[in-house]
Amino acid sequence: MMSWHLVLNLSLLLLILITPSVIGARPSCELNGSCSLDESRKGQEDGTNWAVLVAGSNEYYNYRHQADVCHAYQILKRGGLKDENIVVFMYDDIANHKENPKPGVIINSPKGHDVYAGVPKDYTGASVTASNFYAVLLGDKKSVKGGSGKVVASKPNDRIFVYYTDHGGPGVLGMPNLPQIYAKDFIEVLEKKYASGTYKEMVIYVEACESGSIFEGLLKENMNIYVTTASNAEENSWGTYCPEMKPPPPPEYDTCLGDLYSVAWMEDSDKQNSFGETLEQQYKTVKVRTYNHNSSEGSHVMEYGTKDINAESISLYQGVSAINVSDTTVVTDEPMGVINQRDADLVFFQRKYEKLTDGTQEKADMLKQITDIKNHRSHLDSSIDAIGTKLFGPKNSRVILTSLRGQGKPIVDDWGCLKSMVRVYETHCGSLTEYGMKHMRAFANICNNKVSEANMSSAAIDICGTHDVGQWSPLKKGYSA
Repeated sequence: MMSWHLVLNLSLLLLILITPSVIGARPSCELNGSCSLDESRKGQEDGTNWAVLVAGSNEYYNYRHQADVCHAYQILKRGGLKDENIVVFMYDDIANHKENPKPGVIINSPKGHDVYAGVPKDYTGASVTASNFYAVLLGDKKSVKGGSGKVVASKPNDRIFVYYTDHGGPGVLGMPNLPQIYAKDFIEVLEKKYASGTYKEMVIYVEACESGSIFEGLLKENMNIYVTTASNAEENSWGTYCPEMKPPPPPEYDTCLGDLYSVAWMEDSDKQNSFGETLEQQYKTVKVRTYNHNSSEGSHVMEYGTKDINAESISLYQGVSAINVSDTTVVTDEPMGVINQRDADLVFFQRKYEKLTDGTQEKADMLKQITDIKNHRSHLDSSIDAIGTKLFGPKNSRVILTSLRGQGKPIVDDWGCLKSMVRVYETHCGSLTEYGMKHMRAFANICNNKVSEANMSSAAIDICGTHDVGQWSPLKKGYSA
């Protein structure tokens, strides 16, 4: 008969042996963020690191988004990730654009090195689409159209890092080829990926206005996915390193070089030549910098999903680098000069206009382009207000269109309705454009108040029926939904 001492010792031994499987087989150093180089490498030996990098815009005035993605690639490559495991989405119209003062070179900060060299061109031009992004994440080679065909062919022990940067709006992320990425569609892709059992953990960083709305009330906490976003569900994100702002780009650049949240996390990663910084520590560092010294020109970095993943080392997702390139970082004790993401295009065009010679046709054409953009913006704002008044009356319209749902709730319950309302509006009133994405909350609230598609169509025709949408026709631009 065994003594109780022997039984107790055997029980303790059994507990020690099974504990790692209970906590997801993570080394204890991952949980407390103290992994050494050898331990970090050991933690990755049984799995592959994957990354998906997405710049969701095109045109030279959006230079900063492709610069962000190229910089992110250099961090991952330096960290040891293989090109075969990094999938890059970028329109690739910036490096050799006629406006680029350094052809073939992209920089992401005023003192920055070239970040374009060596970047894989997996999905460019017409291949930068929401459907290709979903297929790549799911590892679905059959559904990919165009591009390199590279997908995230991950296995159960693999880790995945996803970074997206572009314009956004409540419930949507932009893409250069429409339709946009809608939050519900993206979350369903993540849920399908989780159900397939083809990853261990996933980390997602998102730079966009209202980027918190992509996950608020939608992303479950038990999917082994950890997310940080540049802003909460109701505020802008910001471009930085812009002309005539502090710190400025080199004088020959007429466009913003980066985005505030994006350069915050990447310049922090650039400084890491050790293996101790955790995702949580990076989150806290980025949160302070993105709030921009408590100024009104900053945003609240948010966390979503399986938050205990943030105890792990960033090296488990971004790789391990012994190279310190922190000389590219701009250090300032004052708020950084920034621009609302939605106004960065006008900053570029206005600067170009001021440099042109008075009395030339080129300057007249540039003034017309600026005027057309401002007029269409004014039309978007006024037409949506007028449609709201038509649907809800002058007293209630503004309150209903701008109302916020409680924390933890998505912006809309019926995502099919949201897409339908957007299509109806664009059919009669013209393309929303990157600027008009801010009105997605208005369309969501129209749905939340049970307005029928027929009534929405009738109101849009009444308000926009005689308006000439011209170059802003969705038949030319495409539909956002």
